[in-house]
Amino acid sequence: MVLQIKAILFDMDGVLIDSAPSVERVWHQWAIAHGLDPRLVIGKAHGRRSIETIRAVAPHMDAERENVKVEQMEIDDKEGVTALASAAEILLKLPPCQFAIVTSATRPLAVARLGYAGLAVPKNMVTADDVVNGKPFPEPYLKGAALVGVAPVDCLVFEDTPAGVAAARSAGMRVVAL
Repeated sequence: MVLQIKAILFDMDGVLIDSAPSVERVWHQWAIAHGLDPRLVIGKAHGRRSIETIRAVAPHMDAERENVKVEQMEIDDKEGVTALASAAEILLKLPPCQFAIVTSATRPLAVARLGYAGLAVPKNMVTADDVVNGKPFPEPYLKGAALVGVAPVDCLVFEDTPAGVAAARSAGMRVVAL
């Protein structure tokens, strides 16, 4: 199969970076501190903005305030955050104007994790701070396509979560699910 594409949009966590140990530690600690089932919370956390996870698992809480706490916990927990095999080489070989990272992390968290993993912050990046509706809504990927100046149909997305795959498909993009 030969694909004709003009740009590549990468999810960050689970595609370019392995941050799963950190994510799971942070959400486990947060869930325990609030009397919630850690397995349920962790299951909701992957591939979504933190604030949406909090709203889903604890609608009675002040999501904005809790989100600030969770984000700082995630920024502070760098143990085990590493680049996945060949991520650095792939990103260095792509022209900067032909790819973007589209992540559910906030910009400070994304920049921190990229640094912990030894990856450069790319020219084009869409974060949780840039969207109103995160994955599984198409907004993050539509913004990624606009950022690189390419029609959604001409983008190829690399994703690792059901929410991210749904977002890319809803945006009219082809997806490689990892």
